[in-house]
Amino acid sequence: MAVSTSFAGAKLESLLLKSSSSAATTSSRASNGSCSLPGSLRPVRSRRAVIQRGVRCEVAASDAAVQTGQSVSNISALEQLKTSAADRYTKEKSSIVVIGLSIHTTPVEMREKLAIPEAEWPRAIGELCGLNHIEEAAVLSTCNRMEIYVVALSQHRGVKEVTEWMSKTSGVPVSELCQHRFLLYNKDATQHLFEVSAGLDSLVLGEGQILAQVKQVVKVGQGVVGFGRNISGLFKHAITVGKRVRTETNIAAGAVSVSSAAVELALMKLPASSHASARMLVIGAGKMGKLVIKHLVAKGCTKMVVVNRTEERVTAVREELNGVEIIYKPLTEMLTCAAEADVIFTSTASETPLFFKEDVKDLPVVGPETGGSRFFVDISVPRNVGSCVADVDGVRVYNVDDLKEVVAANKEDRLRKAMEAQEIITEESKQFEAWRDSLETVPTIKKLRAYAERIRAAELEKCLSKMGDDISKKTRRAVDDLSRGIVNKLLHGPMQHLRCDGSDSRTLSETLENMHALNRMFSLETEISVLEQKIRAKVEQTQK
Repeated sequence: MAVSTSFAGAKLESLLLKSSSSAATTSSRASNGSCSLPGSLRPVRSRRAVIQRGVRCEVAASDAAVQTGQSVSNISALEQLKTSAADRYTKEKSSIVVIGLSIHTTPVEMREKLAIPEAEWPRAIGELCGLNHIEEAAVLSTCNRMEIYVVALSQHRGVKEVTEWMSKTSGVPVSELCQHRFLLYNKDATQHLFEVSAGLDSLVLGEGQILAQVKQVVKVGQGVVGFGRNISGLFKHAITVGKRVRTETNIAAGAVSVSSAAVELALMKLPASSHASARMLVIGAGKMGKLVIKHLVAKGCTKMVVVNRTEERVTAVREELNGVEIIYKPLTEMLTCAAEADVIFTSTASETPLFFKEDVKDLPVVGPETGGSRFFVDISVPRNVGSCVADVDGVRVYNVDDLKEVVAANKEDRLRKAMEAQEIITEESKQFEAWRDSLETVPTIKKLRAYAERIRAAELEKCLSKMGDDISKKTRRAVDDLSRGIVNKLLHGPMQHLRCDGSDSRTLSETLENMHALNRMFSLETEISVLEQKIRAKVEQTQK
């Protein structure tokens, strides 16, 4: 069936020519070596191995296809796409892809360059969905990971475009990104996000803060163009998985957060005799800073100084923790407070370091009771303490990558809990994939209704013309209602057999068989319709 391209003009021609020039896509799924275990607990042939095999940078597709398309000027761009690369867009549904860099694959020096503040997530989603082969997008940026989730019309082209976008926004060369990034597709991407939400991919197994961060992705994405049906459904399901894992397994029992691990690390480095007397300074009273304060109190600390932009949050923490002396100081007194502290925890959202070498080199030397060293424990990404500070004599600097030392214990117990959680994740992954597969029938449902409506409208017009011009509005309305009622009752059965949400005994395969049967019987040509709808949506998006 010839499909007109007049709806998009020259912009559509350009988009389609780019699409038709791309090379055949890679497999829609990475090899199935999935694994649920965090960090060093993962077996050798884990999904991490799949990630490493996938980090090679794709080579740009040849321009030969574009030149061929331009030479055949008498064929519309849409026809070229249908006859050349259309299989990617019509015979396979769009792919869910995650392009990520995490604490397991990437040093903090690179992660901080790629970090995107929460306030910038909507802008990032808009820019990502402006790329030619990206339909939907979401950003998950935390201290331990920077992951871009997209629905891509083409896996190969989509990954290439997103990687180039990440390079452009961060200033990190594509070649370096390709050395550290991981790529996961469809089922593997789904399972990865579920593991992340459950705390299985965290540095600290079962930590709860990541679930709150996944929830925040959904909250920020609401109403943002580009945070579409597939991606929002994926993240909402991930929240369900995270809650279920923590409820049905013992994974959160005894689990520590990044903040508590930071406190543990500081106490490990301090002489045991100085734990009660060491002067503690916490810079930042947000979520992470508040947890640092609570864990310090849990370890017996009864006095500390907290530097924050405003006093309200510090006052709230002070009221919550009775019997603890918490002294508030404004940011303008930060260096003065640092000069009087033995251990300094930093956890602010600042995008530039708060401490440089020149700020620290003139600070007074700490006493021998704390080992003669001043400790900076920086759990912020981007980092609050410049790497150059470690060059100062008598100063030791630790960041989130150094927390691995704290969480290396109790491997057997962590392994058992992870295996329990994995069973839930596998079950929930199947449910999500079934829901997503069921979306394939939506175009057929729309086409069947449109087909029936065209027939109804044409026959209604014939009937009314035979009845003459003198019939009343009431009669016209009654005949119109009659025709609609007949069509709705006739469509009820077929529509019921095109819907499959996993709540009934009908299998997905049976539903898809019904869809293909209806396509054949009524010549609905849904595949081409899907292609046209996708391209039309992309053109409309780029014109906004």
